[in-house]
Amino acid sequence: MALVPGTGEYALATVPIHVQRNKGNSIVANVNNDRGRPDLLVSLDQMQAELPAAKAVSLVVSWFGDDLRCGQCRLEPAVEHAQADGKQMPWRVSGLGRNAAKQVGRIDDRPMFGGTPADASVIQAIRHMTASGQKVMFYPFILMDILTGNGRPDPWTGASSQPQAPWRGRITLSVAPGQAGSPDKSAEAYAEIAAFFGSARPTDFARTSDGVTYAGPEEWSYRRFVLHYAHLCALAGGVDAFCIGSEMRSLTQARDGVASFPAVDALCALATDVRAILGPEVKIGYAADWSEYFGHHPQDGSGDVLFHLDPLWSHPDIDFVGIDNYMPLSDWRDGSGHADEVAGSIYDLGYLKGNVAAGEGFDWFYPSDAARARQERTPITDGAYGEPWVYRYKDLVSWWSLPHHNRIGGVRDGDPTRWRPSAKPIWFTELGCPAVDKGTNQPNVFHDPKSIESFFPYFSNGGRDDLIQQRYLQATYAHWTDPAHNPVSDVYGGSMLDLDRCYVWAWDARPWPDYPNRVETWLDGANYPRGHWLNARVSLPNLGEVVTEICDRAATPRVDVSDLHGSVTGYLVSDVESARQTLQPLMLAYAFDSFGRDGALAFSSRHGRMGLVLFPEELVATEGEATLELTRAAALEATGRVILSYVRGDADYQTGAAESIAADLVESDASRSSVALTLSDDEARAVADRWLSEARVALGTAQFQLPLSMLGITAGDVIGLRSSKGVESYRVDRVEEFNQRGVTTVRIEPGLYRAPIRAATLGRSRAFVAPSPAHVEFL
Repeated sequence: MALVPGTGEYALATVPIHVQRNKGNSIVANVNNDRGRPDLLVSLDQMQAELPAAKAVSLVVSWFGDDLRCGQCRLEPAVEHAQADGKQMPWRVSGLGRNAAKQVGRIDDRPMFGGTPADASVIQAIRHMTASGQKVMFYPFILMDILTGNGRPDPWTGASSQPQAPWRGRITLSVAPGQAGSPDKSAEAYAEIAAFFGSARPTDFARTSDGVTYAGPEEWSYRRFVLHYAHLCALAGGVDAFCIGSEMRSLTQARDGVASFPAVDALCALATDVRAILGPEVKIGYAADWSEYFGHHPQDGSGDVLFHLDPLWSHPDIDFVGIDNYMPLSDWRDGSGHADEVAGSIYDLGYLKGNVAAGEGFDWFYPSDAARARQERTPITDGAYGEPWVYRYKDLVSWWSLPHHNRIGGVRDGDPTRWRPSAKPIWFTELGCPAVDKGTNQPNVFHDPKSIESFFPYFSNGGRDDLIQQRYLQATYAHWTDPAHNPVSDVYGGSMLDLDRCYVWAWDARPWPDYPNRVETWLDGANYPRGHWLNARVSLPNLGEVVTEICDRAATPRVDVSDLHGSVTGYLVSDVESARQTLQPLMLAYAFDSFGRDGALAFSSRHGRMGLVLFPEELVATEGEATLELTRAAALEATGRVILSYVRGDADYQTGAAESIAADLVESDASRSSVALTLSDDEARAVADRWLSEARVALGTAQFQLPLSMLGITAGDVIGLRSSKGVESYRVDRVEEFNQRGVTTVRIEPGLYRAPIRAATLGRSRAFVAPSPAHVEFL
């Protein structure tokens, strides 16, 4: 797991830290939960309970950059405010005290970020996790503390001001490559990158009892940042692994010649220095972005294919190839007629698993946004040398197992790079997907209104979706745990991808439900519902698992839940209920049906996907009976009002009620149902709205006979019946086999079964103030 947020001055402390704001007013900075223990310890206990097999943790710790131009960028630790300090642990980082430290930028008079964790708290966290049996990988992280209206020229657009809170991967030259006036491929590029890395040496640092001091050149540079933490990890007793950086994509691609990359050379030198500090047992690597690790293909018409990171991957002080993996597993759209519709559902594990090493980024790509909108896919080919894998970021096996040949001007070099095939394992130094509608379409994006990088995935409606996050991880692990996809190295004898070193992004050091609900304490809590966080949802049972357990209790011999999709937050089941009684509330809330199929009791989520359109002439005429019998119940039988009682998952599990009323039947009697299911308020409203709409549409039914040759139509299928009014959708409820196949259907509206937009609401936390020392004065 990746342990975030990487900020919070005392978020990593394992003892309570008291901060006195003024006389008689003190707080415990790192106890924001009603268990009365430091937040980190509570969160780690929760992680152990939910993920007992997780035995490796990436410890994220941040410094702050202030400029996208590498030659002008200062990287330094920062605090939220310069006043009150921790009594048990005064804030110090790299020898810098609170009063001398930079303060993070503020939005609406609140800090945009938490401060850098105090050195002493980092030491405590490393020692605690190590003693608990976790293998700790240290992960230094750059956050860009840039506010709107900063007056610094944007190297990417030439605008007079840089955007707010950009991604670290946008740090580049004074003018980005490809822009007019860029110093790319010149000596000036080398000088700018050298200024960013700086000249701090391992001997410029000294270890004290609770931190590391610095006495080198006056610079807030990248080398000072990384070497400081190498020394701090050594002081803490060591770590299992250490990343020398992550996702510096634009910086590593900048050149001072045709095929010369000074940032890569600087990382190689840094790896050597980190090795000297941490010793031979620590695994050292770099965490490349998924769009960075496999090579640089300048979009300048040159035809260059450059394995620019190979000097780093092949370096003797680098032990693993780190990849921050956010590769897309779907290209899903709402409605019908899109290219992937045959998969049936975006949640289908076969569909997602089949795209881990296929689909976008392997078989094809979109050359433009317009092509993506039209799903005009361009195959990935290599007519010149028959090596399409050089362009496939998803083709890890080929990249890892084959020699690499640069191409300058499109001409393949006869000599390979220094990369030795199969020589080092791959680690997923980050792996994750946001819990948002269609998250698998674009897993790398996140919603954070304060950042210029805030996006929803392609074609997402922006609603919360816990299940798609779970499915992404299930599909990824299912693919790579298959030995057929994860070859064994003949060099080191292990698998290509080290599955024990896949760090899922992310687990928060702040315990649930206090985080995210205490937004008065943590401003970023509002980002949790649709973010990458796994706290409190990674272990949620999916709907199929819950239904299977209910059926198992009833000794049901064969059950098929492969077509069920959904996550169940909580469900109270009475011991005296029958399986049917237990299933009915679930069927109402999650819109699924049950029927016999192939000798099994099958369950299927309702959907509006029309599998077949039937014409009247295809139906079997029976003597004395109509070919097609259409029935519509009287409007007076329609339900005009429904009320659903439920357990409010975002309000301390109080009982809630959701109501839906048809505008034309306001005075009708209400249909009521009570479910012992934990739902958010918006989920309950969506259930009530669908329930009402289904009841009104289902007044229409159709009965007809099909020939025995049409065996493919079974209960649960959605078919279209063509008439003079056009094509109407019906769901097959029952099929009776005689000389013909007697089919009974009910009218449906396909749009009812599209996933509702689930709001990003938060729960309410009980008021809690941790006990703090009394202030006493004698008068």
